[in-house]
Amino acid sequence: MKQSKKGMILWLLVVLTLLAGALWVGSAGRAESVQEAMRDAVLHDLNRISLFGLKEVNPGLISAFLVTAVLLLAAVLLRVLVIPRFRYVPGRLQLVLEEAVGLFDQMAKTSSPHRNGFVGAYIFAAGTFIFVSTLFELLGLQGITVHGGPVTLPAPLSDVNAAIALGTLSYLVILSGGIAANGVKGVGKTLKEFSLPISMSFRLFGALLSGLLVTELVYYYVSLSFVLPVVVGVLFTLLHALIQTYVLTMLVSMYYGEVSEPAEGKKRAKKASPQK
Repeated sequence: MKQSKKGMILWLLVVLTLLAGALWVGSAGRAESVQEAMRDAVLHDLNRISLFGLKEVNPGLISAFLVTAVLLLAAVLLRVLVIPRFRYVPGRLQLVLEEAVGLFDQMAKTSSPHRNGFVGAYIFAAGTFIFVSTLFELLGLQGITVHGGPVTLPAPLSDVNAAIALGTLSYLVILSGGIAANGVKGVGKTLKEFSLPISMSFRLFGALLSGLLVTELVYYYVSLSFVLPVVVGVLFTLLHALIQTYVLTMLVSMYYGEVSEPAEGKKRAKKASPQK
């Protein structure tokens, strides 16, 4: 007991010493102001990375390539090594996979009862990408800019280009459901929601960017860079990963179900409804 108390006291003294030193040093020695750091976190116009020496790109693009490669590799390994070994009584990994697939499959069937095979697969893929790519920033992987300095690779969807691409792709998936179910009429039904890709894109971008800016601001000041960034970063990242995954997949499945509903089904429903 005495040794454990001595160890705790020693550890507390070390932490207090480091904290006092951080408060004394402050934020001196920064090469850029907080305004420049926040601006570059949004626009990525300073800390750019060379893509195989061909072009200077945003760090978010490198993050997107890494996340995509990891997800594709994981999918191949699961298909080759795990799925053939599935059993009637599931193990832990099998149970997790079945629950994840069942969650998105049930969401697709509930929101789109007429056509749900493709949309179920799409929202599973999109939801997995959003969740994993949002958690990616917790790894703190470093890249080298074209100026030779280090930069932390951000979440891919904190780049507005990635958010717009995912929002536009989701809108095209919704459009395909309308065309498959109702032909030209389905195009008209989908085009009525012309603001949908914009709202989905900027909802993703705004939510993830807000967490990035708050974390960047906390990390910028040395006096705040003990304990607090861990709490802020983890909480913001986990909340955004869960909320944005749910919101986008729910919106896609809901709108897909609306535009893919056959016109004959609506007419029959109106006839079957009691007259007032």
